[in-house]
Amino acid sequence: MEKSSPKANILAVDDTPENLRILVQLLQEQGYRVRPVRNGIHALMSAQKEPPDLILLDIRMPDMNGYEVCRQLKADERTRDIPIIFISALDEGLDKAAAFSAGGVDYLTKPFQPEELIARVQTHLALHQMRQTLQEKNELLKKQNIELDAFAHTVAHDLQNPLTILMGYAQLLQNEPATITTDELAIIGDSSYKAAQKAIDIIQNLLLLVTVRKEDVKQYPLDMADIIKQVLERLKGTVVDTQAELILPKSWPPALGYAPWVEEVWVNYVSNGLKYGGQPPRLEFGATPQADDVIRFWVQDNGPGVSPAEQAVLFTEFTRLGKVHVKGHGLGLSIVRRIMDKLDGQAGVESGSGQGSRFFFSLKANHP
Repeated sequence: MEKSSPKANILAVDDTPENLRILVQLLQEQGYRVRPVRNGIHALMSAQKEPPDLILLDIRMPDMNGYEVCRQLKADERTRDIPIIFISALDEGLDKAAAFSAGGVDYLTKPFQPEELIARVQTHLALHQMRQTLQEKNELLKKQNIELDAFAHTVAHDLQNPLTILMGYAQLLQNEPATITTDELAIIGDSSYKAAQKAIDIIQNLLLLVTVRKEDVKQYPLDMADIIKQVLERLKGTVVDTQAELILPKSWPPALGYAPWVEEVWVNYVSNGLKYGGQPPRLEFGATPQADDVIRFWVQDNGPGVSPAEQAVLFTEFTRLGKVHVKGHGLGLSIVRRIMDKLDGQAGVESGSGQGSRFFFSLKANHP
């Protein structure tokens, strides 16, 4: 006979020792883990302490019959979804109706054929697993939809400012082109470029979120020096404009990750440090080995620091983005948290008022 679900945990309930012995033997031969109990009260206690994957339940038992056991299990949130198969010598239609009314999923009449018992156990375990999987997927989909709605609202809100700037300058150029001086035109061009770049950054964050949500990536050894080189190339305009001082380590400890996502984490951290650090910004990069074979990568700025209240919401979930606002740190850090979750790492900040901020993320160490 083919074995199925070898790790399934089954609670067998029967007040007759011989019946219980037969059930245990049949199920264990199929690789199931079986917990035998001889009365309804012990069945309730056992199921509530460690909910099984399926219950085989006799009807006629002293103190508490199978119907009452089933009703109490279905009334308990911890055990209500466990499939219950009644096994009884009672073969009347009313008995079966009462069993299904109490919450049973099947009914097997004694004496039964071993093959029939195993087939029904396999069927209901498979159905239960499918229901659980479907429920988990529905919960995940519900969470993702809520998150996406909140993120879309935040994106729409954040896009209003740069788009309003662009529209204002466009109307000015359209309505009063002859009155605009060369110096004013240069200011308009610079402001328009910055507004457009901000809008592009927001859209790129949206695209990045979609990618991070959908993809499961394989981690591999990182060339952190090359990643930092790419980050600074992307941000070189801001580095020059702010006259920032950058302090880089001579070497980086080897770590595992996914380079495109790690680059985005650095871009978020470094761009925030350049925009909201000191005047001029001073950014020091580094990496520190941690316990449990983890490397913590960080960038320290010389800004005003982040208060404990602000730290608590910096990496907030998307579902709370509309409820909180911290100047200088937007939805990008929420995406950083999501990236680190996908890479089995952590993201955070250490800061004190007037002491600057150290933004960090952790990755698994690589041992070549």
